[in-house]
Amino acid sequence: MYIHIDEPTQTISKNAAKVWRISNTIGHTIVLIIIAILLLCTEKFDWYNWVGITLYVLGGLFIISAVFSIIIEPVYLQKTWRYQVDKDFVQLKFGRWEQQHILIPMEKVEYVRTEQGPLMRRYGLYEIEIGTTASNHKIPAIPADTAKTLKAEIATYAKIRDNEAEKGEVGA
Repeated sequence: MYIHIDEPTQTISKNAAKVWRISNTIGHTIVLIIIAILLLCTEKFDWYNWVGITLYVLGGLFIISAVFSIIIEPVYLQKTWRYQVDKDFVQLKFGRWEQQHILIPMEKVEYVRTEQGPLMRRYGLYEIEIGTTASNHKIPAIPADTAKTLKAEIATYAKIRDNEAEKGEVGA
């Protein structure tokens, strides 16, 4: 009665950890600068004592969070991400403690889109977004040549038409 589905084996790029580290570093640095400015304002404008204490506690917690987000989490995510595409399903598997294994039937796929921000462009990576009627799913940090092939492969399996190619056929 049950069909056997093999576990996904394809991995994301090793550069994913670098991109996530840089991105997390930028975000955490901005927040720490804001906390530092607020601490200076606390001293300069003689705000209530509890405001300064609260900002010091938030800053300390945020530094601990930054260490985890910049050093530990990117490597962990890169090592646990797996995906697989075949004519029946797109499989996504990620997480170690809270493991998710998502099967997306090709009949439900409505669109496939690639995204590339400035950091991902620097490392030649794309993020593939697969949309269904109910939700969308992303495969992060795929090398450029693999991403283009994968996008075309998913679109072919799901029988998605390229709207830009059909613009010349309006009314036909």
